[in-house]
Order: sequence, then C-alpha cells, then structure tokens
Amino acid sequence: MGHSHSHDHTAGANSRMLALALGLTTAFLIAELIGSYLFNSLALLSDAAHMFTDSAALAIALAAIRIGQKAPDDARTFGYRRFEILAAAFNALLLFAVAIYVLWEGVTRFFQPVEVKSTGMLVVASVGLVVNILAMRLLASGKDGSLNVKGAYLEVWADMLGSIGVIAGAAVIMFTGWQWVDPVVAIGIGFWVLPRTWTLLKDTTQILLEGVPSGMELADVRSAIEAVAGVGSVHDLHVWSMATDDPSLSVHVELFDGHDFETVRLGICKVLIDRFHIHHATIQVEREPCPDSPNVHR
Repeated sequence: MGHSHSHDHTAGANSRMLALALGLTTAFLIAELIGSYLFNSLALLSDAAHMFTDSAALAIALAAIRIGQKAPDDARTFGYRRFEILAAAFNALLLFAVAIYVLWEGVTRFFQPVEVKSTGMLVVASVGLVVNILAMRLLASGKDGSLNVKGAYLEVWADMLGSIGVIAGAAVIMFTGWQWVDPVVAIGIGFWVLPRTWTLLKDTTQILLEGVPSGMELADVRSAIEAVAGVGSVHDLHVWSMATDDPSLSVHVELFDGHDFETVRLGICKVLIDRFHIHHATIQVEREPCPDSPNVHR
C-alpha cells in the first residue's frame, strides 16, 4: 500500500491584509446597520446583509489560515481544516434568514410606505463603496495564491456592486421623491444574495457529505487510473475534500501479472497530480481484488 501527500494551507495568503480588510468591512457593517435604522432605508439594511457576507468570508479565510495550520492530533487526525466549511455553512444559513426577511419587508413597504432619508442613505452607501475598494486593494495581492482569499475578494467585489445600487437608489429618491425605489433596490440586492448563498450552502454540504469535489468527475479519475500501465482493475475508489482546495483520494488497484507494485503506484500518483491536482492519495496495490468488495469495477 502506498501513501502520497502534501499540504497547502492557504499558501501565499497574507493574514495581516485579511485582518485589515476584515476590520474595515466589520466597522462599516456596524455603521450601515445604524444608518439603515436612522434613515429608514431597507436598501441599506439589505446591503448590510451583503456586507455581512464579506465580513464572514474574510473571517473564514483568516480562520482557515490560523486554525487550519494546527497540526493533526490523536483526536483530530485530519487536522482542523473542516472548521472553514462549518463556518461557511453557518454563514449560508444565516444569510438565507436575512435575505428572506429583507424580501418580506421589501414587499410590505410597497403597501405601507416609509419615508427614507435619502441624503443619509447616499452618504453611508458612498462610504461603503470606498470601504469595498480599499478592501479589494488589500486582498488583490493574495487572491491568486489562495482560494480562500480569492473567494473573499470576489465577495467584496460583489458587494461593491450592491453599494453602487444603493447609491443610485438614493440619488433617484433625492431628485424624484420616489420612496418605492428603496424597497426595489433592497429586493434586487436580496435576489442577488440568495443564489450565491444557495451556491455556498450547496458547496459546503457537498464537502461535509464527503462528496466528490466540485469540478471533478469520478468517472474521469477512474479512467485515468485504469489507463496507467500495469493497472488491471480499480475498485473502492473514493475522492473527497476536507476543505475547498485539498482533494484527497483512496483506491484499491489490481495489477496485471508481471508489473511492479511501486512502479505502478508512482505512475498513478503522477497522473493524479498532473491531471487532477490530487496530492494526497492512499493507493492499495493488489495482485487479487479484495473479496466481496461492494465497489469492484472491471
């Protein structure tokens, strides 16, 4: 049996930049919540919900770096990387609740209009746009070296679009007096958040259920292994991920007669790394298939 592995815990991510960006977005999130209350703006509240996704994404990325680097122990033999996924799943569930509330409140305001103080709304949203731009600049240098940082960067980028929407809505209200624009913008942001929240929940659920990582097909992995010289058949093939960027694999491989165990194992490892970026693989090489294996594939 062979065992090949390497670990890359958000390599290249700059935790100091993440911490600074998290401080900026969290401070503005609080300011935006206060502004939504003072100026009666549902659009600001909706954008605050979106800003919350930024703060959560940054916090998850930062935690993944710091907690994920803790060494495995006798109680947690896979380490602590799954913390990132648990936090992301909680984030998704909370966002669903907030988005549904915003949508409900937005519809209600069409029947029970509330006067919105457009000047305050415009000021707060403009500050939010500046905060998003600053956070994007902080994260730009690390986004290509870490999937966590890249995800946080994209969250901030998306929220920048929400801030622009609130600014436009505030300007329309200021010059036309159309109070209904505020709930329209809020509902629009809500519909923008929901699909992305659903994607986040779906991805985290797939990882928690030890599913095949996104963008990878088990049949392709099986075919690639079977194509390695000396491989007779493949069974008990499993591919999963502990977090978002570290696919793992275990497999039993039956050899054709006359082929060397180690040569075949190394050939499989090379294919897994080159084609699927799987650096953590446990390969059991056999002359005969396991008796009564439920997953024998010939």
